[in-house]
Amino acid sequence: MKTVITGSAGLLGWHLRCYLSVLDGWKDQVVALDRQSFNDEATLVSALEGADVVVHCAGVNRADDSELEQGNIALAQRLVDGLVAAGSTPHVVYANTIHKHKGTPYGRGKAGADRVFREGVEKSGARYTELVLPHVFGEGGRPFYNSATLTFCQQIVNGEPLNIHPGGQLELLHAQDICVELVSAVERGHSGELRLKGRTVTPAEVAGKLESMHASYTNHVMPDLREGFDLQLFNTLRSFLYPAHYPVALKLNTDNRGSLFEAVKADNGGQAFLSTTKPGITRGNHFHFGKVERFLVIRGEAVIRLRRLFDDEVTEFRVSGSEPVYVDMPTLHTHNITNVGDEELMTMFWSHEIFDPENPDTYFLPVGQE
Repeated sequence: MKTVITGSAGLLGWHLRCYLSVLDGWKDQVVALDRQSFNDEATLVSALEGADVVVHCAGVNRADDSELEQGNIALAQRLVDGLVAAGSTPHVVYANTIHKHKGTPYGRGKAGADRVFREGVEKSGARYTELVLPHVFGEGGRPFYNSATLTFCQQIVNGEPLNIHPGGQLELLHAQDICVELVSAVERGHSGELRLKGRTVTPAEVAGKLESMHASYTNHVMPDLREGFDLQLFNTLRSFLYPAHYPVALKLNTDNRGSLFEAVKADNGGQAFLSTTKPGITRGNHFHFGKVERFLVIRGEAVIRLRRLFDDEVTEFRVSGSEPVYVDMPTLHTHNITNVGDEELMTMFWSHEIFDPENPDTYFLPVGQE
């Protein structure tokens, strides 16, 4: 299944790449088009040749009124023209918005793009799905661009006052939930409009949840994460804390009996285990979509390495059992830990949930050259 994603560097496009990267039947033929490659005609046509699925996530969200309206229509027309030039009739999925019904320049532009697709794609005999989305949020998004939720996250982390519009309402849907529905729509051959539903909340409610989570977490207490929506909000918030917040030092209480520190405090339990690692050995090289995972070295010397999916930059944290600190792994970042000392390494690992072998949420991916 050759799948082309436009706007692959954006919030939804990046999450879709992450989701498809572990999906059998999809993961081996994903072509990601960022803005530069989408604007290059030869690159675009080459990518579209032989495509089975094209997901159009590219769009203009912030610009002057003329660009908001005409820019989104022009992007759709460019894709339709590219399909004609490539001689391809794939299943086209357009990530549209509930704002298409509003008479704003942005709404008119998104609605106009839908008309372009309906006229161009359906005329060619290809299948077309208009995915109508509510307010999208998730890790990797941009504040003051994608969602008020992301703006709240940055303002809270930076200690800035929140800009909350009274009386407003948000319908929130996490990007990974959209990916699940998108793939399902393609696999069952859905045509026409598909309106996805999110969680309806007020901006004040979202801001309150995020502020409470941040206050708890920065005081070394994991918030209650048993509800899926809360876990998604928390992981989005944590994405704004990484990497500056880590490693987090723990208070080491010492007297004539020895030493003590509190490794994990949580409102919802979870699971902890200890492991030993011989010198020179690396553990990990995997990532998670939702799992909150903590690394805490109790004895020895180690380096924790992390890399965001589809990025080349590797972040390193040098940690030691002599000065206890923890690093909580951000979602959609592959990570590992290497014993760089001369003695056996002892590490405590903690997760917010009990391990389920039927749904491990653990996917192998090397961090890089060690």
